Amino acid sequence: MDVVLTYRGRVVSESDIDFVQALIREHPAVSRRELSRKLCRAWNWVQANGAPCDMVCRGLLLTLERSGHVRLPSAKGSHANPLAVRRRPQRPEMDASPVSGSLKDLGPLEFRLVRRTREEPIFNGLIEHHHYLGYTQPVGEHLKYMVYALGRPIACLAWSSAVRHLGPRDRFIGWGPEVRRRNIRFIAYNTRYLIMPWVRVPHLASHILGRMAAMVPRDWERIYGHRIYYLETFIDPGRSPGTCYLAANWIPLGLTTGRGKDSNSHRPNRSLKQVLGYPLEKQFRRRLVEPA
Repeated sequence: MDVVLTYRGRVVSESDIDFVQALIREHPAVSRRELSRKLCRAWNWVQANGAPCDMVCRGLLLTLERSGHVRLPSAKGSHANPLAVRRRPQRPEMDASPVSGSLKDLGPLEFRLVRRTREEPIFNGLIEHHHYLGYTQPVGEHLKYMVYALGRPIACLAWSSAVRHLGPRDRFIGWGPEVRRRNIRFIAYNTRYLIMPWVRVPHLASHILGRMAAMVPRDWERIYGHRIYYLETFIDPGRSPGTCYLAANWIPLGLTTGRGKDSNSHRPNRSLKQVLGYPLEKQFRRRLVEPA
Protein backbone atom coordinates (compact mmCIF):
# COMPACT_ATOMS: atom_id res chain seq x y z
CA MET A 1 0.00 0.00 0.00
CA ASP A 2 1.39 3.40 -1.02
CA VAL A 3 0.73 5.67 1.96
CA VAL A 4 0.03 9.28 0.96
CA LEU A 5 -0.67 10.75 4.40
CA THR A 6 -1.94 9.98 7.88
CA TYR A 7 -4.78 12.04 9.31
CA ARG A 8 -5.88 11.73 12.95
CA GLY A 9 -4.49 8.21 13.05
CA ARG A 10 -6.08 7.07 9.76
CA VAL A 11 -3.71 6.01 7.00
CA VAL A 12 -4.74 7.25 3.55
CA SER A 13 -3.38 5.43 0.51
CA GLU A 14 -3.41 6.21 -3.21
CA SER A 15 -6.33 3.82 -3.69
CA ASP A 16 -8.24 5.68 -0.95
CA ILE A 17 -7.71 8.95 -2.82
CA ASP A 18 -8.88 7.30 -6.06
CA PHE A 19 -12.03 6.22 -4.22
CA VAL A 20 -12.68 9.74 -2.91
CA GLN A 21 -12.20 11.22 -6.39
CA ALA A 22 -14.67 8.70 -7.85
CA LEU A 23 -17.17 9.49 -5.07
CA ILE A 24 -16.96 13.19 -5.92
CA ARG A 25 -17.51 12.47 -9.63
CA GLU A 26 -20.54 10.30 -8.88
CA HIS A 27 -22.15 12.96 -6.66
CA PRO A 28 -21.14 16.36 -8.10
CA ALA A 29 -24.14 18.23 -6.70
CA VAL A 30 -24.03 17.14 -3.05
CA SER A 31 -22.78 19.36 -0.25
CA ARG A 32 -19.47 18.76 1.42
CA ARG A 33 -21.28 17.59 4.52
CA GLU A 34 -23.26 14.99 2.59
CA LEU A 35 -20.09 13.91 0.79
CA SER A 36 -18.45 13.37 4.17
CA ARG A 37 -21.38 11.27 5.35
CA LYS A 38 -21.27 9.15 2.20
CA LEU A 39 -17.56 8.54 2.69
CA CYS A 40 -18.09 7.55 6.32
CA ARG A 41 -20.71 5.02 5.25
CA ALA A 42 -18.53 3.65 2.46
CA TRP A 43 -15.52 3.22 4.73
CA ASN A 44 -17.61 2.22 7.75
CA TRP A 45 -15.78 5.00 9.56
CA VAL A 46 -17.65 5.20 12.85
CA GLN A 47 -17.02 5.96 16.49
CA ALA A 48 -17.20 3.28 19.15
CA ASN A 49 -20.85 4.19 19.77
CA GLY A 50 -21.71 3.72 16.08
CA ALA A 51 -21.97 7.42 15.17
CA PRO A 52 -20.16 8.41 11.94
CA CYS A 53 -16.81 10.21 12.26
CA ASP A 54 -18.31 13.08 10.31
CA MET A 55 -16.25 15.99 11.64
CA VAL A 56 -12.97 14.09 11.35
CA CYS A 57 -13.89 12.99 7.84
CA ARG A 58 -14.62 16.58 6.80
CA GLY A 59 -11.24 17.58 8.14
CA LEU A 60 -9.60 14.84 6.09
CA LEU A 61 -11.40 15.98 2.92
CA LEU A 62 -10.21 19.56 3.43
CA THR A 63 -6.67 18.30 4.01
CA LEU A 64 -6.80 16.29 0.77
CA GLU A 65 -8.05 19.34 -1.13
CA ARG A 66 -5.42 21.67 0.32
CA SER A 67 -2.68 19.20 -0.57
CA GLY A 68 -3.97 19.01 -4.17
CA HIS A 69 -5.18 15.41 -4.09
CA VAL A 70 -8.90 16.10 -4.64
CA ARG A 71 -11.18 18.95 -5.63
CA LEU A 72 -14.24 19.26 -3.44
CA PRO A 73 -17.61 20.66 -4.53
CA SER A 74 -17.96 24.39 -3.97
CA ALA A 75 -19.00 25.30 -0.45
CA LYS A 76 -22.74 26.02 -0.27
CA GLY A 77 -22.38 29.06 1.95
CA SER A 78 -20.20 30.33 4.74
CA HIS A 79 -20.97 28.91 8.16
CA ALA A 80 -19.48 30.51 11.24
CA ASN A 81 -17.57 28.21 13.53
CA PRO A 82 -19.94 27.83 16.53
CA LEU A 83 -16.95 27.34 18.85
CA ALA A 84 -15.29 30.55 17.66
CA VAL A 85 -18.38 32.73 18.05
CA ARG A 86 -19.78 31.08 21.17
CA ARG A 87 -21.04 33.59 23.73
CA ARG A 88 -19.50 33.66 27.15
CA PRO A 89 -21.72 31.68 29.55
CA GLN A 90 -23.80 33.84 31.83
CA ARG A 91 -23.34 33.84 35.59
CA PRO A 92 -26.11 31.67 37.09
CA GLU A 93 -28.25 33.16 39.82
CA MET A 94 -28.25 30.89 42.85
CA ASP A 95 -27.99 30.72 46.60
CA ALA A 96 -24.35 31.44 47.49
CA SER A 97 -24.73 31.38 51.25
CA PRO A 98 -21.89 29.51 53.02
CA VAL A 99 -21.99 25.73 53.27
CA SER A 100 -19.85 24.25 56.01
CA GLY A 101 -19.74 21.35 58.44
CA SER A 102 -18.87 17.73 57.75
CA LEU A 103 -19.61 15.36 54.89
CA LYS A 104 -22.30 13.81 57.03
CA ASP A 105 -23.95 17.20 57.49
CA LEU A 106 -24.38 17.51 53.71
CA GLY A 107 -26.56 14.44 53.56
CA PRO A 108 -26.69 12.29 50.39
CA LEU A 109 -24.79 13.69 47.42
CA GLU A 110 -26.58 13.59 44.05
CA PHE A 111 -24.44 13.27 40.91
CA ARG A 112 -26.14 14.46 37.71
CA LEU A 113 -24.95 14.12 34.13
CA VAL A 114 -25.91 17.49 32.71
CA ARG A 115 -24.61 17.48 29.14
CA ARG A 116 -27.47 18.20 26.74
CA THR A 117 -29.86 18.93 29.60
CA ARG A 118 -31.44 22.13 30.89
CA GLU A 119 -28.74 22.24 33.58
CA GLU A 120 -25.83 22.42 31.13
CA PRO A 121 -25.95 26.25 30.85
CA ILE A 122 -25.77 26.42 34.66
CA PHE A 123 -22.72 24.14 34.62
CA ASN A 124 -21.05 26.23 31.89
CA GLY A 125 -21.75 29.46 33.77
CA LEU A 126 -20.43 28.18 37.08
CA ILE A 127 -17.18 27.04 35.44
CA GLU A 128 -16.83 30.30 33.51
CA HIS A 129 -17.30 32.56 36.53
CA HIS A 130 -15.83 30.53 39.40
CA HIS A 131 -13.02 28.40 37.91
CA TYR A 132 -9.72 30.20 37.36
CA LEU A 133 -9.40 28.74 33.83
CA GLY A 134 -12.92 29.68 32.81
CA TYR A 135 -15.10 27.66 30.46
CA THR A 136 -14.02 26.23 27.11
CA GLN A 137 -16.26 24.04 24.98
CA PRO A 138 -15.00 20.44 24.89
CA VAL A 139 -14.49 18.74 21.53
CA GLY A 140 -15.04 15.03 21.02
CA GLU A 141 -16.17 12.63 23.71
CA HIS A 142 -16.90 14.36 27.01
CA LEU A 143 -19.06 14.28 30.12
CA LYS A 144 -20.24 17.01 32.47
CA TYR A 145 -21.31 16.35 36.06
CA MET A 146 -22.90 18.55 38.68
CA VAL A 147 -22.93 17.42 42.29
CA TYR A 148 -25.87 18.49 44.43
CA ALA A 149 -26.32 18.63 48.19
CA LEU A 150 -28.92 20.38 50.32
CA GLY A 151 -30.88 21.09 47.15
CA ARG A 152 -28.22 23.11 45.30
CA PRO A 153 -25.02 22.59 43.29
CA ILE A 154 -21.83 22.25 45.30
CA ALA A 155 -19.38 20.99 42.64
CA CYS A 156 -18.83 20.64 38.87
CA LEU A 157 -16.56 18.22 37.03
CA ALA A 158 -15.79 17.99 33.32
CA TRP A 159 -14.18 14.99 31.60
CA SER A 160 -13.04 14.77 28.00
CA SER A 161 -10.90 12.82 25.55
CA ALA A 162 -7.28 12.56 26.63
CA VAL A 163 -4.36 14.72 25.54
CA ARG A 164 -2.56 12.98 22.66
CA HIS A 165 1.06 13.53 23.72
CA LEU A 166 1.96 13.51 27.40
CA GLY A 167 5.46 12.31 28.25
CA PRO A 168 5.04 11.39 31.96
CA ARG A 169 1.79 9.56 31.21
CA ASP A 170 3.18 7.74 28.17
CA ARG A 171 6.27 6.58 30.06
CA PHE A 172 4.13 5.42 32.99
CA ILE A 173 1.90 3.33 30.72
CA GLY A 174 4.80 2.13 28.59
CA TRP A 175 3.21 2.45 25.16
CA GLY A 176 4.67 3.70 21.89
CA PRO A 177 3.26 6.19 19.37
CA GLU A 178 1.30 3.65 17.29
CA VAL A 179 -0.31 1.98 20.30
CA ARG A 180 -1.07 5.37 21.83
CA ARG A 181 -2.85 6.56 18.68
CA ARG A 182 -4.89 3.36 18.62
CA ASN A 183 -5.87 3.28 22.29
CA ILE A 184 -5.83 6.89 23.50
CA ARG A 185 -9.64 6.80 23.51
CA PHE A 186 -9.51 4.51 26.55
CA ILE A 187 -8.32 7.41 28.74
CA ALA A 188 -10.49 10.21 30.15
CA TYR A 189 -9.07 13.61 31.09
CA ASN A 190 -10.44 15.65 34.00
CA THR A 191 -10.41 19.10 32.37
CA ARG A 192 -12.21 21.05 35.12
CA TYR A 193 -12.94 20.45 38.78
CA LEU A 194 -14.75 23.11 40.77
CA ILE A 195 -15.91 23.08 44.36
CA MET A 196 -18.14 26.13 44.77
CA PRO A 197 -16.23 28.92 46.53
CA TRP A 198 -18.87 29.18 49.24
CA VAL A 199 -18.53 25.48 50.15
CA ARG A 200 -16.09 24.63 52.96
CA VAL A 201 -16.45 20.95 53.86
CA PRO A 202 -13.35 18.94 54.81
CA HIS A 203 -12.61 15.90 52.62
CA LEU A 204 -15.44 16.72 50.21
CA ALA A 205 -13.18 17.16 47.14
CA SER A 206 -11.37 13.83 47.57
CA HIS A 207 -14.65 12.07 48.38
CA ILE A 208 -16.18 13.29 45.11
CA LEU A 209 -13.11 12.13 43.16
CA GLY A 210 -13.46 8.69 44.70
CA ARG A 211 -17.10 8.51 43.61
CA MET A 212 -16.17 9.73 40.13
CA ALA A 213 -13.72 6.85 39.65
CA ALA A 214 -16.69 4.48 39.67
CA MET A 215 -19.12 6.64 37.71
CA VAL A 216 -17.05 7.92 34.79
CA PRO A 217 -16.11 4.53 33.26
CA ARG A 218 -19.67 3.28 33.62
CA ASP A 219 -21.24 6.37 32.03
CA TRP A 220 -18.55 6.58 29.33
CA GLU A 221 -19.25 3.03 28.20
CA ARG A 222 -23.01 3.58 28.25
CA ILE A 223 -22.82 6.79 26.20
CA TYR A 224 -19.83 6.18 23.91
CA GLY A 225 -19.85 2.41 23.62
CA HIS A 226 -16.37 1.68 24.97
CA ARG A 227 -14.62 1.33 28.31
CA ILE A 228 -11.96 3.58 29.77
CA TYR A 229 -9.19 2.20 31.93
CA TYR A 230 -7.36 5.26 33.16
CA LEU A 231 -8.05 8.83 34.32
CA GLU A 232 -5.67 11.77 34.14
CA THR A 233 -5.44 15.47 34.91
CA PHE A 234 -3.00 18.37 35.32
CA ILE A 235 -2.52 20.70 38.25
CA ASP A 236 -0.58 23.95 38.41
CA PRO A 237 1.82 23.53 41.36
CA GLY A 238 2.04 27.30 41.63
CA ARG A 239 -1.66 27.46 42.49
CA SER A 240 -2.34 24.20 44.31
CA PRO A 241 -0.48 21.12 45.51
CA GLY A 242 -3.37 18.91 44.34
CA THR A 243 -4.11 17.68 47.85
CA CYS A 244 -7.56 16.34 47.02
CA TYR A 245 -6.21 14.23 44.13
CA LEU A 246 -3.41 12.83 46.28
CA ALA A 247 -5.89 12.05 49.06
CA ALA A 248 -8.01 10.17 46.49
CA ASN A 249 -4.94 8.05 45.54
CA TRP A 250 -4.11 9.74 42.24
CA ILE A 251 -0.47 9.22 41.30
CA PRO A 252 1.90 12.14 40.55
CA LEU A 253 3.85 11.25 37.39
CA GLY A 254 6.03 14.28 36.72
CA LEU A 255 5.92 17.69 35.08
CA THR A 256 4.92 18.68 31.57
CA THR A 257 7.49 20.35 29.33
CA GLY A 258 5.56 23.63 29.35
CA ARG A 259 5.64 23.83 25.56
CA GLY A 260 2.08 22.99 24.58
CA LYS A 261 0.93 20.85 21.65
CA ASP A 262 1.61 23.49 18.96
CA SER A 263 5.05 24.64 20.10
CA ASN A 264 7.75 24.74 17.40
CA SER A 265 10.66 25.18 19.81
CA HIS A 266 12.19 23.41 22.79
CA ARG A 267 11.59 26.36 25.12
CA PRO A 268 8.70 26.45 27.61
CA ASN A 269 6.00 28.96 26.69
CA ARG A 270 3.65 28.31 29.62
CA SER A 271 3.80 27.16 33.23
CA LEU A 272 4.82 23.58 33.93
CA LYS A 273 1.98 21.36 35.16
CA GLN A 274 2.07 18.32 37.39
CA VAL A 275 0.60 15.26 35.65
CA LEU A 276 -1.58 13.01 37.79
CA GLY A 277 -2.95 9.61 36.83
CA TYR A 278 -5.50 7.19 38.23
CA PRO A 279 -5.58 3.60 36.90
CA LEU A 280 -9.10 2.19 37.03
CA GLU A 281 -8.07 -1.47 37.22
CA LYS A 282 -4.98 -3.52 38.03
CA GLN A 283 -4.47 -4.65 34.44
CA PHE A 284 -4.72 -1.13 33.00
CA ARG A 285 -1.36 -1.34 31.22
CA ARG A 286 -2.30 -4.53 29.42
CA ARG A 287 -5.67 -3.01 28.47
CA LEU A 288 -4.03 0.10 27.07
CA VAL A 289 -1.37 -1.63 24.99
CA GLU A 290 -3.37 -4.54 23.59
CA PRO A 291 -5.22 -4.25 20.26
CA ALA A 292 -8.47 -2.31 20.45
